[in-house]
Amino acid sequence: MITGANSGIGKETAVKLAGLGATIVMVCRSRERGAKAMKEIKERGRSDSVELLLADLASLDSVRALARGFLEKHDGLHVLINNAGGVRLMRSTTVDGFETTFQVDYLSHFLLTNLLLEALKKSAPSRIVNVSSASHYRGHLNMEDLQMKRGYGVMRAYGQAKLAQVLFTYELARRLKGTGVTVNSLHPGAVATNIWKGPMGPLRFLGNISRLFLISPQKGAETPVYLASSSEVEGVSGKYFDLKHERESSAESYDVSLGRGLWEESEKMTGLAVSAATPA
Repeated sequence: MITGANSGIGKETAVKLAGLGATIVMVCRSRERGAKAMKEIKERGRSDSVELLLADLASLDSVRALARGFLEKHDGLHVLINNAGGVRLMRSTTVDGFETTFQVDYLSHFLLTNLLLEALKKSAPSRIVNVSSASHYRGHLNMEDLQMKRGYGVMRAYGQAKLAQVLFTYELARRLKGTGVTVNSLHPGAVATNIWKGPMGPLRFLGNISRLFLISPQKGAETPVYLASSSEVEGVSGKYFDLKHERESSAESYDVSLGRGLWEESEKMTGLAVSAATPA
């Protein structure tokens, strides 16, 4: 399963994994864009084993429906790639009342992963791949103001969400120890994707200029594909990768108490009263 599979890194990851013989479950918000991308993935990946599920990550109910729909059709899951994300120039909130970047880039993936954990355990050895960003190095998690009601900034919000992904990766790895399910996060490289098309004004202008110096989505997909399929990382868990190489993440990302606190707060936000994973 790949979230945000209709464009950019997500689509290119789907193409490459389809070409390797994987059954691909695309998660997209738009049926029209998803169907168009599915046709391309089938053609370029030379595979008919591609299906489309719809979900809006700005709605936790939509994420729950996505998980139910998947589990009704599939007994297990070998790879979950939490890829979807974006940035918002102005602060906004979702239907659930959470800051949009925090929910779409992190919180909905936290919920989806937990809802699919039993399927992943059943399919072990299996893998979870969280597409983060080097922006997490500039991120900071303020547990007193995760929704950024004070001092919102587009890159502050993005950095916080991507840091949350890395903290989530490490905490989940501790909880999944011995289950046969691995989880790693990554920076795909500075990739020219659609992520900057939404914001307007100076930020969009800078995004358009910077795209001239970025790598292609095909190149950016190499690390997610590597973590999803390579025998070189079999059994490797709780690590951060950059361009297929293990790297150190930010100092804050290794704060165990912060990771545990984020997990507990995320459970409250998503309504997961009891975690599907048990601390080791």
